[in-house]
Amino acid sequence: MRKVITYGTFDLLHSGHINILRRAKDLGDYLIVAISSDEFNALKGKQAYYSFEQRKLILEAIRYVDEVIPEHTWEQKVQDVQNHDVDVFVMGDDWEGKFDFLSDYCEVVYLPRTVGISTTKIKEDLKEVLAK
Repeated sequence: MRKVITYGTFDLLHSGHINILRRAKDLGDYLIVAISSDEFNALKGKQAYYSFEQRKLILEAIRYVDEVIPEHTWEQKVQDVQNHDVDVFVMGDDWEGKFDFLSDYCEVVYLPRTVGISTTKIKEDLKEVLAK
């Protein structure tokens, strides 16, 4: 079985998230999604709309996702890859080069982002709508 892992906050789920999950799953048989814990988001200066448990529940309902695990630190990726026998690490191409060190442990793939959609854009658009 070929295992794939990807990471993210996955807040305000949108078509870009679904696209990356579908394309990640296409690279293997089993997709693990590591989502940032609420505490890790706080350390990164991010505030998710949905709690970790809510985001986990949403992701578990997506047919491409086989398992959801928490991400507590930037440094846990090597351990996750080893502990889960991961064959492929996947991230969006906006992270290109940042995780190349994982190629010592598995294949590293950077997938193109979906053009025109992001959680940041959704939040900005909502602010504009609410300001009117």
